Amino acid sequence: MRRKVAENAAIVKQLFVRSLLLKVAVYTLPTTSQSTFHSFISSHMSSFKALGTASNFLAIEKEISTFNSSAIVVVQAPYEHTVSYGGGTRSGPAAIIKASHFVEFYDEELDRELCYDVGIGTLEPLKFGKRADRKALDIIYDGTRQLLEQNKFVVMLGGEHTISQAPIRAHLERYSDLSVLQFDAHSDLRESYQGSMYSHASVMARVCEFLSPQRLVQVGIRAQCIEESQFIKQKGITTLYAHEIRNPKRQYDWMDRVLERLTDHVYVSFDVDGFDPSIMPSTGTPEPNGLWWAETMTLLRRVGEQKKIVGCDIVELAPEKGVSHPDLTAAKLVYKLMNYAFIK
Repeated sequence: MRRKVAENAAIVKQLFVRSLLLKVAVYTLPTTSQSTFHSFISSHMSSFKALGTASNFLAIEKEISTFNSSAIVVVQAPYEHTVSYGGGTRSGPAAIIKASHFVEFYDEELDRELCYDVGIGTLEPLKFGKRADRKALDIIYDGTRQLLEQNKFVVMLGGEHTISQAPIRAHLERYSDLSVLQFDAHSDLRESYQGSMYSHASVMARVCEFLSPQRLVQVGIRAQCIEESQFIKQKGITTLYAHEIRNPKRQYDWMDRVLERLTDHVYVSFDVDGFDPSIMPSTGTPEPNGLWWAETMTLLRRVGEQKKIVGCDIVELAPEKGVSHPDLTAAKLVYKLMNYAFIK
């Protein structure tokens, strides 16, 4: 068991909350006043504060988890508004943070303790109140954009998959050649679902409205409607279906196809239902024949070595009482993603 740092430091309330509260006010401002509003927000960005040891990712000490000392910033987005089967994704970020306290600092594969090398700060959970759909996404987008302006590597913890379109949009503005690597059981390409264009089942359809569909690469897909299949073919999306990955004749060449389709700068959007339910049962819509841990890590490492991972989100964990191993799996996934992003 690794050494744990014992600290009863109070959680310092950081100014991210202030920026979110002020964001609400922008909807009441005249258009001519909005530039002044955003200038005011930007002037306060240097005051971001990170959570203390008892509440941050990995439970790491202050010296390597303050905002200024951290190259990586973890943002918790406990947003749940359109889940369609099992619920509970709003509790995902907190469960990941809690489970991360039992993840080892040392990565034996890469022979390093990343948290000491680059620093990892964790911000307070975003507060959405009654805001949903576009207004909720604007909160996430604004926060991500401001963090990118501070040259932070942003790790977004959901919450339902709907949230991903906001950080992807912010990253595209910073990296014009951005491609998206989506791990998922579902295509999430429905035009709308259950009456909402902001459904978790439509998130990648929304992404394809501002990102070229040919820069979207999907891995592990095994549940979709016929309209989604047609959309994939019409738009030139690269989709690696689970049955293709499982074809013994393909073995690992499917990974080569993934890498060929990705651009130099890659954003990873990881819905945990991409994993097989045997290792990830705690998600709203589990599907059989999912990805295994080893092959997923192999692909992520190759992406980190051959491309540049510039940001990521991990979504759709729905914690179950009395079932703790999926939370720990998700927390370890987060740390492995960080490690692969900083592998070079």
